[in-house]
Amino acid sequence: MGNLIWIEENAPPDSFPPVDRALQNPEGLLAAGGDLSVARLLAAYRRGIFPWYSEGQPILWWSPNPRTILFTNEMKISRSLAKTARHKGFVVTVNRNFAAVMSHCAAPDLRATGTWIIPDMQAAYLKLHQLGHAYSVETWLEGNLVGGLYGVRLGAVFFGESMFSRVSDASKIALKALCQGVLGREIAIIDCQMATPHLCSLGARSIPREEFIRLLALNL
Repeated sequence: MGNLIWIEENAPPDSFPPVDRALQNPEGLLAAGGDLSVARLLAAYRRGIFPWYSEGQPILWWSPNPRTILFTNEMKISRSLAKTARHKGFVVTVNRNFAAVMSHCAAPDLRATGTWIIPDMQAAYLKLHQLGHAYSVETWLEGNLVGGLYGVRLGAVFFGESMFSRVSDASKIALKALCQGVLGREIAIIDCQMATPHLCSLGARSIPREEFIRLLALNL
């Protein structure tokens, strides 16, 4: 992996190289190794770093440049989505079933190309949730869990990890609720990590990594 930094499993939780050491190919890959302990995960997020890897790989740590974020007051709510929210009958909850949301996000039928939400990741984020650092937002329809999202909250930043929909617009309803204060009005920024057409259509935009790190310093 070229000049990729290796983190020993027993290294201190904050043993990450500066984010400007991240590779350009693949974009944003910063380090490998370490573990998924609560202390290391929180140290990573505070530095603008997140884990993302597949079964059979070492833990890989990323800090891409540019970084895609959504300011909560900038979400684009289409006329059709607003109508759906009013009339479809969706119910939104927080932390009612964090484990189920993660399981749906990892479900093979929704991830045709595979998932990074492997059992070790699920266990690690469930621990974060149990300690009050990770949250889920669930969308229900007629008593069934049909959509949602989960991520890590630190200060006024919500680090989004994944979302899913079993029916049209269900994940958008969860995101709309998150932007409109379902976890508290103080959340200002949702970290979307990397750009996708879907996220950009909802108002997410990419900013230089340096600016993202500055925003973290102001909002954590």
